[in-house]
Amino acid sequence: MLSRVPDDLYHRAEPAADASLTLRYLGTAGFVLEADGTTLVIDPFVTRPGLWTTAFRRLVPNAALIAQVLPRADHVLIGHAHHDHVLDGPTLCQQTGAQFIGSPSACNVARAAGLSESQIRATRGREDIEVGAGTARGLPSRHGKVYFGRIPLPGDITEPPPWPPRYNELRHGLVLNWHVTLGGVTMVHIDSADFIEEELEGLTCDVLCLCAIGRNYRPGYTETAIAMLKPKLVVPCHWDWFFTPYHATPECLPGVDIAGFVDEIRACGAEVAVLPFEGVLGL
Repeated sequence: MLSRVPDDLYHRAEPAADASLTLRYLGTAGFVLEADGTTLVIDPFVTRPGLWTTAFRRLVPNAALIAQVLPRADHVLIGHAHHDHVLDGPTLCQQTGAQFIGSPSACNVARAAGLSESQIRATRGREDIEVGAGTARGLPSRHGKVYFGRIPLPGDITEPPPWPPRYNELRHGLVLNWHVTLGGVTMVHIDSADFIEEELEGLTCDVLCLCAIGRNYRPGYTETAIAMLKPKLVVPCHWDWFFTPYHATPECLPGVDIAGFVDEIRACGAEVAVLPFEGVLGL
């Protein structure tokens, strides 16, 4: 049985007019950051094919919906090459002219979709990449063991896969968390249920976008991330059942206790904002 986020947990305040950066939530691990004339999109996944389609058919990006939800992008960051992180990125870049930035595996997915080499930037992390008025650095990570103690679809994508792809043709490749500075705000985006502590050492952030299901699979997940990065604010992500249509009322992934996650974050000394789809924060 799927559950919904209690309405009183959602942050619904309008961002202040003088906010230096706005953060919009797209569901799953997706966010849009806007500041200083730069639109940065992370892990866009609005196509959200249903469970039956995902299991048995090829996954076709919904170009019309992508254009409706994301009319502008300058740079698109991809955390890893599973379908719920990478599928819509190439189409968004084709529509907007944005630069696609991700691991070598993710970039092979972009090539399969027909994105031009001039728009593709491969990274193995640990380098500062200019993204308009800001910078982004990939932090090498690992995928959580989220299904029966196993990592789903491990391994690399060493050449462009068939396009449109099947679910099982999109292995995760190198997993990258992102350290982003834009509009005077520093953000770390952890899009999977694990991380490598050594890659977070010496870093802090104002905002931490943290995968909600991670607390189920890694002991001390929330406490360790907050203690190391010292965020003022935590925004939960990857809490929703991503097989429901984008404009449907979202439901939680099985095993996600969003109220418990909120309490845990607050107990660690950070503020928390649970955003509905299309919810916007001003920072």
